[in-house]
Amino acid sequence: MTSATQDSFVVERATTDAMIREAQRLRYAVFVEELGGDGALVDHDARLERDRFDPFFDHLLVRDPARDGAVVGVYRVLRDDQAAAAGQFYSEDEYDLTALRASGRRLLELGRSCLHRDYRGGPAMFHLWQGLADYVLEHEIEILFGVASFHGTDIAALAEPLSLLHHRHLAPEALRVRSRQFQRMDLIDEAALDRRAAMLAVPALIKAYLRLGGTVGEGAFIDHAFNTTDICLVMDTERMNARQRGLYVREGT
Repeated sequence: MTSATQDSFVVERATTDAMIREAQRLRYAVFVEELGGDGALVDHDARLERDRFDPFFDHLLVRDPARDGAVVGVYRVLRDDQAAAAGQFYSEDEYDLTALRASGRRLLELGRSCLHRDYRGGPAMFHLWQGLADYVLEHEIEILFGVASFHGTDIAALAEPLSLLHHRHLAPEALRVRSRQFQRMDLIDEAALDRRAAMLAVPALIKAYLRLGGTVGEGAFIDHAFNTTDICLVMDTERMNARQRGLYVREGT
């Protein structure tokens, strides 16, 4: 994938350090300024959210030509061959990925997905997903996975959505990764759950993965530095039904 244009947006893969810095600048605005995250390599003076894995990932950018080509959405992706060069997947600091590695299938790790605040709830996310779909097809990816986050670290406040994910969306055993600093997610019995309220508390990105047939690993991981409670999402492209594929893959591909 080089670039794709739909409506007024352009989706492309970063090919220069300057383009990666554009992604890191948007990530800073979202993850640091909005959500209160931090990290060892975050550059507060230059307003760049970065880490040691950035040089190994591919970075997908969504630009708005009507805003002088400003980057308004980003995703970073890491294939299994890139993870070998990096020494590990990013998620392996939080989750035991033995099950995925043992599958023998082509893996792609997703992370740092975000949109500029002015573009949330609009078509920019769709364009980002389409760029990702093109990338998956290009590299014949079979399993997508990655850490996704709830804002905050108060487990009691997150008990309902975490329990819903555990009871209704747990990954099949063959692909079930497990948190390294295990935080139970089955905090409320399924029969006692208000499923509607629980789902309303699930972040939009996680719900989008679930609509595509995504599942979750066992246990959450509390990331105090980033001020988040993380889960690991796993999506097997073979398990998608026709409707889910239609949401994910552009017609005609």
